[in-house]
Amino acid sequence: MSMVEGAVSRSIVERVKNICLSPDAEWSVIDHETASTSSLITGYVVPLAAVNAVAAFIGRSIIGVTLPFVGGTYRVSIVSGLVVAVLSVVMTVVGVVVCGFVIDALAPTFGAQKNNMQAIKVATYAPTAAWVAGILQIIPALSLLAILGALYTLYLLYLGLPKLMKCPQDKAVGYTVVVVLATIVIFFVVSLVSTMFLANPLAPNLVQ
Repeated sequence: MSMVEGAVSRSIVERVKNICLSPDAEWSVIDHETASTSSLITGYVVPLAAVNAVAAFIGRSIIGVTLPFVGGTYRVSIVSGLVVAVLSVVMTVVGVVVCGFVIDALAPTFGAQKNNMQAIKVATYAPTAAWVAGILQIIPALSLLAILGALYTLYLLYLGLPKLMKCPQDKAVGYTVVVVLATIVIFFVVSLVSTMFLANPLAPNLVQ
């Protein structure tokens, strides 16, 4: 195989299923895979981020959010919705790359092996559960359930960091906590930047 060995040689559906249902075993598989940053981004991150973006676009701009106390349905304009969808994919990619950099940069602090490729793999696959749950955005009323996916993502990160970055067991918890906090901040900023466009007073439409 070429540089697309390993990660992209397995179907996205299979990888998503395995990382969500049997994460410990799947991290072991990922640990020995050969891949490149570009193959991970184009073969895994972008497709899942795009599915999320489309689900969010449909939920916000087509279906709309019911406002019980206002008596109408809030819809983001089609143009603004498309802008946010594209921006969310771009910012997700940026977030994954930055998160990988953080994971790698923190490795020596916790006695882990500094390895940029392994760090990128952790940053790529750990958010899987959040991306899967993000599909629920297609039905705005179920969007809050996406929080469960975010919480499971933290667990995936907890399992993946020690396995791929090889940190000592007695430092694994501290390493995980710091990376989790850094990841939360990164993706909060990503989410904030992506949704800034929703604050445009000309963007929403309120349908009675």
